[in-house]
Amino acid sequence: MNKQLIYQNKKIHYRIIGNGDPVILIHGFGEEGNIWNSQVEYLKNKFKLIIPDLPGSGLSEMIGDMGIDEMAEVIHAIIHEENIDSCTVIGHSMGGYISLALLEKYWNHISGLGLFHSTAFADTDEKKLTRKKAIAFIEQNGAYEFLKTAIPNLFAEASQKKFKPSINKLIEQGNNFSPDALVSYYNAMIERPDRSHLLQKTTIPVLFIMGKYDKAVPLEDGLKQCHLPEKSYIHILQNSGHMGMIEEKDLANEFLEEFLLDK
Repeated sequence: MNKQLIYQNKKIHYRIIGNGDPVILIHGFGEEGNIWNSQVEYLKNKFKLIIPDLPGSGLSEMIGDMGIDEMAEVIHAIIHEENIDSCTVIGHSMGGYISLALLEKYWNHISGLGLFHSTAFADTDEKKLTRKKAIAFIEQNGAYEFLKTAIPNLFAEASQKKFKPSINKLIEQGNNFSPDALVSYYNAMIERPDRSHLLQKTTIPVLFIMGKYDKAVPLEDGLKQCHLPEKSYIHILQNSGHMGMIEEKDLANEFLEEFLLDK
């Protein structure tokens, strides 16, 4: 079911598929909600899946403040609109940053958290510099040209040939993005605070799915946060980069299902 929410006079699109306990799947930078299609197909018979397009992505319009906290407010607006008391939130990459911001303010609505190729730590100075260089490239060459060069590198080197059709599809979706949206996302990620303290104090279960060959959130960095929660589910995709929902979708689906059923 396709649905639309008006937030700050802007249209926010999301889908609801399936029945059962509610699970929100939040996509990452340069993606749309359809990045989760394989997971939706696998999980829809057991869970009620809510899949938003973040502001500036897919069918959703940009909002005035595109910061991580304000995008978390958009997700909260969906939770409120759907009369959800408690749900699990799974975020990929930037979607994980938004999930953590949601947990910080609206912890009472969150029964489980999944960081899918994501981290609670703030950007290092080196990472901020990399993002700023990307912003300069986008401003000079446009969103599509940037995603054409960036998306293949999100996949493990051994995956790039195997998943070329998926990579090409993601690149073509780049035509849907404005440079302003991508620049806003990068600035939001640069400015986000460290939220590792949330993992330390939370009592809800936390799922970590990491890729052995992830260059965006390196495995060694991801592992540093896994011991922080009271209850952690830790999985390493041995053949994946940053896109495990595609590169190893069957394993990723099993890990998600196990977490959602067990928690």
